[in-house]
Amino acid sequence: MSTALFDEPGPKARRRIKVATVAGALAAVALVALAVRQFAANGQLDATRWQPYATWPMWRYLLDGLWSTFLAAVVSAALAMALGLVLALGRLSHRSWVRAPAAAYVEVVRVIPALLLVYVVLFALPRYGLDLLLFWKLTVPLTVSNAAAYAEIFRAGIVSIERGQTEAGLAVGLTRFQAMRLVVLPQAARRVLPSIVSQSVGLLKDTSLGFVVSYGELLYSGKVLAAYNGLLIQTYLVVALIYLVVNASLSKLARTLEARQPSGGLSPWRMSRRSLP
Repeated sequence: MSTALFDEPGPKARRRIKVATVAGALAAVALVALAVRQFAANGQLDATRWQPYATWPMWRYLLDGLWSTFLAAVVSAALAMALGLVLALGRLSHRSWVRAPAAAYVEVVRVIPALLLVYVVLFALPRYGLDLLLFWKLTVPLTVSNAAAYAEIFRAGIVSIERGQTEAGLAVGLTRFQAMRLVVLPQAARRVLPSIVSQSVGLLKDTSLGFVVSYGELLYSGKVLAAYNGLLIQTYLVVALIYLVVNASLSKLARTLEARQPSGGLSPWRMSRRSLP
């Protein structure tokens, strides 16, 4: 069975795709050239405006912000994956009183913007006496938001495992919980690893919402630095370059892991139809 959720394009469609790709690339190059020309005309490319970013203190400050970004992303991802696994198992439970709340959480939270959750933690919770530390004002909303996405990834991975795997575990004397923990989950985790990495890339980008709560992540550090040295364009271009390098590296890792998956493995781009009941 093909794992693609769309039909393979024919010769005409492939030609149209190539033409659109080339046209889009040319348009992007033209826009970049126009932007560079405007920057040069306004003196934004002068060496004196870029020289501060050849010094270690500037990079040390930005790298401190990058470290704070990684810390928030790692903690949020760990908590979100743990909660997502619980929700995935809940959605697959045979007990309706377990399955219904888990499904409700996933379906509701998936449509709520993470920014709205940040505002809830920042403004609503303190009114009820729950004023979190600055770090948790960012990580808690990210955990709540991304747990729903991780739950669907884990659920797809579990459902994709052949039913015979569970039956084999039960046949050798394992309980259903033991079969899930020892037989099904290890295989499911391997299949969804590329999707986990891809979702974590999105979570890393979501840490830029720390800008709202004044958490010292990379984007907020760039804002402070630009206010200090007055180099707004240069600072944000450097910050964008750092984000580009980090996220491109993680995306490359996800593609590498996907390429190493056996045929039929799950990925964020190719999902088995049987894994989405």
